[in-house]
Amino acid sequence: MQIKAAFALLALVPLLVAASPAPKPLAKIPMRRRAFQDENGVIDKDALLMHVSEVQSKIAAGFAAFKANTGKTHPNDIGSGPAPTKRSPTERSPVKRASAGRIGLTDDDDEVLWQGAVSVGTPLRSFTVDFDTGSSDFFLPGPNCVANCQGHREFNTAASSTAVDQKETFSITFADGSAVQGEVFTDTVQLAGLTAKAQSVVAATRYSSGFAESEFPPDGLLGLAFQSLSSVDRTPTFISLINQSQTASSIFGITLLDGGGELVVGGRDTNAFEGSLVFTPVSITNPPAFWEIEVNSVSVNRRTVVSGPQDAIVDSGTTLLIVDTASANAIYENVQGAEDASSVLGPGFFVFPCNTNPAVSFSIGSSTITLSADTFNFGLLEEGSNACVGGVMAADEGFWVLGDVFMRNVYTEFDVGNLRVGFAPAA
Repeated sequence: MQIKAAFALLALVPLLVAASPAPKPLAKIPMRRRAFQDENGVIDKDALLMHVSEVQSKIAAGFAAFKANTGKTHPNDIGSGPAPTKRSPTERSPVKRASAGRIGLTDDDDEVLWQGAVSVGTPLRSFTVDFDTGSSDFFLPGPNCVANCQGHREFNTAASSTAVDQKETFSITFADGSAVQGEVFTDTVQLAGLTAKAQSVVAATRYSSGFAESEFPPDGLLGLAFQSLSSVDRTPTFISLINQSQTASSIFGITLLDGGGELVVGGRDTNAFEGSLVFTPVSITNPPAFWEIEVNSVSVNRRTVVSGPQDAIVDSGTTLLIVDTASANAIYENVQGAEDASSVLGPGFFVFPCNTNPAVSFSIGSSTITLSADTFNFGLLEEGSNACVGGVMAADEGFWVLGDVFMRNVYTEFDVGNLRVGFAPAA
């Protein structure tokens, strides 16, 4: 009898195993980017300068939104741009977790920044967006767009049975003159199979020339920072996924590589990095705003050249690595043959001999991240020249920006629940 009972129990084991649900695959979104160089590796000066201006303006707009939403000046704000305009405040969706999504980000020299796919509406319609950890709003060209929306895919609110007009208009003008105007809707938004209902989406009625297809190929922009930076003061898309129990965890990860990038939504891609993630806390504002951390020091060829904590924003929407002027000078003074390129390229830029491969390293928390030669070398200044543009530039903004030049060396995990950022060497 005991033997029969044992066999009976063994017979149940396969059934129990079979009944266990298979783990859900990571939800990922592929992303692609523009390299700001031509086929010969020569930088596009005009595009690069415009991008730098747009980044500075975007962050200034974030500061302005923070002040409008909280009534307080952000600690790093040394002069915000124009504040966003909002009218007819509306009720917010109630804040209320189960899988992970993956969005690929692929490298394409004809495109701008890191972009991937998102679906909106009922029925779902696919759009390309710039996934931006340095801002918080989500906008697409709307059906009533009258300027610079040609070539972009239209978010036709009338064709979606779940689109709801919030009777609120939105207008924001950046310091460089670029602007977005639009109407605020809520609708169903899907990222790699994960669905946020009643999510805020701005249907643009006007894009300035800076958002025309020739300058900004994605249809729109989806911000991944915190609500206090939202110019419509609404819950950002990823946080809505968490609140609506769509994600297995409150994290997302980004890999930016030459062969393609990837956004992992609500999970961790352990195949995308080597070793273990090392975490550092987000510099807390109340409420949280940017994905802002502290950099302990910078070294060049193992010699410390910048000491003391520096506030830095981890920003997938910025191509370069931006530091203050004094720190940039200290870095390039230790790069053999480096020269100030302000007169030939623009303020804050430096060039160095292309055959020089300095080891520029950033100490963050208990980790040290060294820029690869390919990321520090941003490209040729001119065809036939031996002068290459450095990927680290100077701008006195009151904070640093760890953009593409930095993020291409690591897998970066953004942890909303624990307010921290983790780094590990990219696989």
